[in-house]
Amino acid sequence: MKNPNSKQFSHRDRPGFASWARSSPSLPKPILCGLCVLCGIWFFSASSAQAEEVLHLYNWNNYISEETVARFESQCACRVVQDYYSDNEEMLAKLAAGAIGYDIIVPTGNAMESLIRQHALRPLDKRLLPNLKNIAPAYLDAAFDPGNRYSIPYAYTLTLIGYNSEKIRELGLPTDSWAVIFEPRYLEKIKGRVTVLDSQRELLAAALKYLGYSANDTDEAHWKQARDLIIRAKPYWAAFNASSYIKELTVGNIWLVHGYSNDIFQADLDAQKAGRKFRILSSIPREGAVLSMDSMVLHKTGPRPDLAHRFINFMLEGKNSAELTNLIGSGNPNRDALQYINPEIANNPAVFPNAAQQTRLEMLRDLDRQQRRVLSRIWTKIKLR
Repeated sequence: MKNPNSKQFSHRDRPGFASWARSSPSLPKPILCGLCVLCGIWFFSASSAQAEEVLHLYNWNNYISEETVARFESQCACRVVQDYYSDNEEMLAKLAAGAIGYDIIVPTGNAMESLIRQHALRPLDKRLLPNLKNIAPAYLDAAFDPGNRYSIPYAYTLTLIGYNSEKIRELGLPTDSWAVIFEPRYLEKIKGRVTVLDSQRELLAAALKYLGYSANDTDEAHWKQARDLIIRAKPYWAAFNASSYIKELTVGNIWLVHGYSNDIFQADLDAQKAGRKFRILSSIPREGAVLSMDSMVLHKTGPRPDLAHRFINFMLEGKNSAELTNLIGSGNPNRDALQYINPEIANNPAVFPNAAQQTRLEMLRDLDRQQRRVLSRIWTKIKLR
């Protein structure tokens, strides 16, 4: 990305021009006038380029519809330039390596904690965000950003169980507990037909919840219990998979997954379009699950905080927010969006959990350096066994 702090030169910055012009009184006036016109044209072009209305958005892939972007561009008479990432760690690593110039980023809560701690974000001016009133209070004032000084909720996903309705029903397996992912007495019936996310935090969180602990438990003894549970189940799993499991579910190669709600939603849509005889359904385990809230934040190096605030307020309008949910089945914290969401999605508890289910959901918190080192060792042992 172009460095927004790089200097833009006008003719006044070019050394010697003014003194040369003043020291050349004998030059014919037509030539002098011509030079002035040319310089004027050059200066106007440079100034226009410098003032170009461009918003730089760094977002998850496929996390905003093309129609929504086009409508914002038309409304603000600007361009939206997008870069994409597929993982919070990828985004954080790119920023740590020196990437600058992003006006808006859409991190998950635990990644946002890291950005706030690094003083990488610009505080919001809520006077410019009148549509903030549309966000349900339950999704505000999260632990990763008390008072929402830096962040505005965008969308959320749940990490839960996805399954092939036909196969799992035939085998009589439970779909309301993490036991179906971790217990050999169930897994032996579907050996090689199960995948889990290739994510340290997500898989450990599922194991911790099944053991009766918080997803954010950092007791090393509890982590070792979760490690042993995972290692015991691992021989029955086909793979650690965070991407192609959508396709594997759709074609029927995989029957059960530990995955993201919007991915499972997409797999079901694809299966229906392909005329499969089965559906891909999802379930929130009774032990609880992880809710990942993605929020819009302003990076401190972004050159256009004015456009960034306009974009955030635009995305807080119900119709614009609903387009994302209708596109990928993401959860939506926007109350005004509900009237525009397809009824089948709005009535899906894996997208919009009820009050009782919400009490069993947790957002992952960031880990400190020592905790990350311990988790890395545990993960290495899991992968090598």
